Amino acid sequence: MNAAMTIKALNNADCPFIVDLILPIQQVEFNVPVTLEGQPDLLDLDTYYYATGGCFWGAFIEGELIGTIALISTGHQAGALRKMFVKKEFRGKEHGIARQLLQVLLAFCKAHGINELYLGTVDMLKAAHRFYERNGFQRIEAAALPPYFPRMAADNRYYHLSLKEPDECN
Repeated sequence: MNAAMTIKALNNADCPFIVDLILPIQQVEFNVPVTLEGQPDLLDLDTYYYATGGCFWGAFIEGELIGTIALISTGHQAGALRKMFVKKEFRGKEHGIARQLLQVLLAFCKAHGINELYLGTVDMLKAAHRFYERNGFQRIEAAALPPYFPRMAADNRYYHLSLKEPDECN
């Protein structure tokens, strides 16, 4: 990749760009049965992410939004990873965009006392499953999710990552 990539926190003014990135990936590329109406968080980052103590980040190359990742702080020293999407032509290990977005989110979690991270995804996103598993996430059953985890209707596969250091006691 020749152009420098930057990652920054997004705000409500960025919502149109976020929608333009995420919806085509969900609906057209992967045929996930979701609508904008079913994802009100995409139009109000302040309420759904920042008000909880979370954040919503975007990756940019030459001013173009090419990736996103978000965190909802759920309380209980836990968070929900959401809206991790990378534009098709920027995916893969050779670009490292997803990995860098995840690193930003994990650093935020550690700085804000979030020790447990959960996420939901859909069966058809096989490359995403491999990415999460390569990065230490463990697949869990829906029944193992904590009651405070905010579920999305389309999700049918779940993951957990403990951010506690191995020598930490409960």
